[in-house]
Amino acid sequence: MNENSWKFRWSKDQVKSLLLEQFDSFWGKDTGIPRDKLAEVEKAAGLPHAVIVSGLRRVGKSTLLAQMARKLGADTFYYLNFEDDRFLGFEAQDANDLYQLLVELFGERKVFILDEIQNVSGWERFIRSFMDMGFKFYITGSNASLLSRELGTRLTGRYVPIELFPFSFKEYLQFKNEALPDLNRMKTTDTARLNSLLDEYLRAGGIPDAVKYPELPLLRTLYEDVLYRDIATRYRLDAVTALRELAYYLISNPATAVSFNKLKDQFKLGSVNTIKNYVDYMQNSWLIFTLNVYDYSVKRQQIAPKKTYCIDTGLASAVGFNFSPNTGRLLENLVFLALRQKTDEIYYLLSPEGYEVDFYLPETRQLIQVTQSLDNPSTRERELRALAAAVSNAKAERALILTHANADKFLLGNQPVEVRSVAEWLLEQ
Repeated sequence: MNENSWKFRWSKDQVKSLLLEQFDSFWGKDTGIPRDKLAEVEKAAGLPHAVIVSGLRRVGKSTLLAQMARKLGADTFYYLNFEDDRFLGFEAQDANDLYQLLVELFGERKVFILDEIQNVSGWERFIRSFMDMGFKFYITGSNASLLSRELGTRLTGRYVPIELFPFSFKEYLQFKNEALPDLNRMKTTDTARLNSLLDEYLRAGGIPDAVKYPELPLLRTLYEDVLYRDIATRYRLDAVTALRELAYYLISNPATAVSFNKLKDQFKLGSVNTIKNYVDYMQNSWLIFTLNVYDYSVKRQQIAPKKTYCIDTGLASAVGFNFSPNTGRLLENLVFLALRQKTDEIYYLLSPEGYEVDFYLPETRQLIQVTQSLDNPSTRERELRALAAAVSNAKAERALILTHANADKFLLGNQPVEVRSVAEWLLEQ
């Protein structure tokens, strides 16, 4: 081991101070409202598998594990945060030395809680070896591709993946100390209040600190960190300006179909592969998602325009640019995020006539159309025309329109169509 390694840069006392500081900070963390995903973490507690929580920076991964830690007890686990600059250069081969210091400080424990594991080279090797000795791991990470690739090679079948998203609408209301309404007993004033809160949520988004401190430019700082630290630095990109312009364009146009060929020409990048790589990097860092068109031909799915969605509507509003409020697209973005937390089998649908339906879920054969309002006759005609074309082409069995208010079901040909309030539907997810 060379003298420039992590092990030789710090004295034992310095490392012990680091470990104590990190543990005290983690244990003293404000755990906020219980996250919906906490139930999944608790369910996995009795398994020998590693629990891997992945998601965007600042989305609350560490807080989620702090909530779990409260249930485990302060004398049961070790805590390490590899986002700390003092861990720069730490590698899997340093794990045994670090473990010895942890035992000296805290005694023998059988649980590790590790934050931002992707910063450790070869992390999966030391976790595998410690799991073989009977240790339990709770781990967070902010790079979806890296986690998936390494888990697949080293921990196949021995981990429970949990994706953490920004606050759902329900969590947002709980965070704001708003009473959850009884959806079976809604008065006109209750409906108006709920829609008003949905408008707030649409603009604020669900990043916990940004909701807590709306006066600070936290979303812009988060965006810059993802672009420069999680993408440009990690992937050693030279064309940072092109990356920045592409990200800005996609986030300014949520729920919009984009052609990689046209993006290549628009941003004067060398090839479609460059665009594809940049988009993949943004997806791996949880900044955006892409949606394929539904088609029985996988090749046509791949070459057709893709719809893009932002991880958080508050982030899209704070960073993106629009001449006017983009409420319709942001509502569709919210619906996508709610669907994506339940399944990744989501598509948009394009009929042979060119009519588009926002979402198609092949597992349940459900069509979902999102619109601000059906009050305008031309809007209603457009949405129903798209659904009618999709029903026959996709052999759908269910159809749902999400809009500003509930309405009676109706038939579209022989297909029943349900009309639901977006706000109420989100609370039921």
